[in-house]
Amino acid sequence: MSRAPASFRVDPPKPEKPEKTAPKRKPQAIDPGNAVAVVAESEDYFAEQDMALADPPPIPPRRRSILGRVFFAAFGVLLSLAIGLWTDQLIRDLYNRADWLGWLALGVAAIGLTAFIAILTREALGIMRLASIETMRRDAADAIERNDAKEARKTVDHLMGLLAGKPETAAGRATLESLKDDVIDGADLLTVAEKELLAPLDAAARQQVLNAAKRVSVVTAVSPRALVDIIYVLFEAARLTRRIADLYGGRPGFLGFMRLVRSIFTHLAITGSMAAGETLVQQVVGHGLAARLSAKLGEGVVNGMMTARIGIAAMDAARPLPFTALQRPGVGDFLKALTSFASSEKDKKEAPKA
Repeated sequence: MSRAPASFRVDPPKPEKPEKTAPKRKPQAIDPGNAVAVVAESEDYFAEQDMALADPPPIPPRRRSILGRVFFAAFGVLLSLAIGLWTDQLIRDLYNRADWLGWLALGVAAIGLTAFIAILTREALGIMRLASIETMRRDAADAIERNDAKEARKTVDHLMGLLAGKPETAAGRATLESLKDDVIDGADLLTVAEKELLAPLDAAARQQVLNAAKRVSVVTAVSPRALVDIIYVLFEAARLTRRIADLYGGRPGFLGFMRLVRSIFTHLAITGSMAAGETLVQQVVGHGLAARLSAKLGEGVVNGMMTARIGIAAMDAARPLPFTALQRPGVGDFLKALTSFASSEKDKKEAPKA
């Protein structure tokens, strides 16, 4: 059966509503004399996150050459044999001259060998502590990302063992012992551990960084030679690095200290902290600090800020846990204190003249 023909009404398509656009700003004349002030007000150097202190991108582990290991191992064995043969020949020659000289040389050699073994043991323990801290920091970051409770408890136990000798963490360790079984999530457990154990150590580390920056700013402001400035800045940076490492439980020896310095400079190179810190200080100095300080005091503030940058990098390299629950220190935390300190120093120098 065929369908009867019928008519249908087809409505025309409705026109689409035009999208609302932002109204155009009317042209406005700008006074050239106030252009610098407008730019300065629109830019807030402390509102944005300090990119120099952001977490550096992960560094792929460097593959060491097997030939290099074989070469250094063989060279070390040959050097040890050479020193041993030379010592043996020396003792025999002294025995031929007089028995008491031979016995004296043998005793001195035994004392030297014992001290050398003790030094090697101390260096090995220092390197192992730094390696364990780096491993703990990576495990903590991984546990927070995966919210792994088992790995978080293992990391917290390791952290409490590392900081067991720190009196500043006694209250935090007691709190963690009472709450460790009540916290279920791994990320929350590491957050509590960071706040309870590392908050007092972070405060002490910040105070050490600020004190070192103040000393550098004063010494470089009064020193007559640029070479003296460089030597003192390097000395203060090395002492600050070792103190921060000791504070967080690293206690590195000489080889461990060199490894820590390499980590700090790697952090500074990756994040560009030195260049960013210098640019920020120059911007702040250019926006009014130079009008209140002398040229030498301004230079001392810049050197103090560079020392603070190294101290912040040392905190990142020596801290057992990454900055997650607590805020990472930034340049602004030290800049205001340094400028006020430099201004007070200038007022003290100008007081007798008045």
